[in-house]
Amino acid sequence: MRDQPTWRIPAGILALLLVLMVYCLAIARFLAPLFEGWPALVQVPIYIVLGVVWLLPLRRFMIWMETGRWQ
Repeated sequence: MRDQPTWRIPAGILALLLVLMVYCLAIARFLAPLFEGWPALVQVPIYIVLGVVWLLPLRRFMIWMETGRWQ
């Protein structure tokens, strides 16, 4: 347990929000127009994958926010 607060947690939350916003805007701007004419049953799995893919690097990022290490 920490005795003193660390700057990594608020900075990490802000960075996470910024990166997630950029990711969402990039998906909406560049990838969504490619799929707009496709059937909904094809679009749903694509958007599910795109909605989950941003979680992949999140574990290491959360470890860094708590400990300062990337492992």
